[in-house]
Amino acid sequence: MIENQKIKPDQVIGPLGEPLTVADLPSPKTKRWVIRRKAEVVAAVNGGLLTIDEVLERYGLTLEEFASWQRAVDRSGMQGLRVTRIQHYRDLYERQLKY
Repeated sequence: MIENQKIKPDQVIGPLGEPLTVADLPSPKTKRWVIRRKAEVVAAVNGGLLTIDEVLERYGLTLEEFASWQRAVDRSGMQGLRVTRIQHYRDLYERQLKY
């Protein structure tokens, strides 16, 4: 029976190494997504603080949008979330896959 219970942590490690709680996450009314805010949301999901479904509903994101944030963090860290550098990091990643 205990295996079926979803136990969520009270806090996870944020993108800058600090403790991150649900109260520390960006406001659900957030419209301007800077790198740090995106990284905090990704860290919350990766650490089990929120589920993907909760994030999509809370912030009004699409699954594709959130998945792109996760891929960017996995591939290039927080800098991969920089909108002005997306194409650069995408090209770099594709070149790495060739070798």
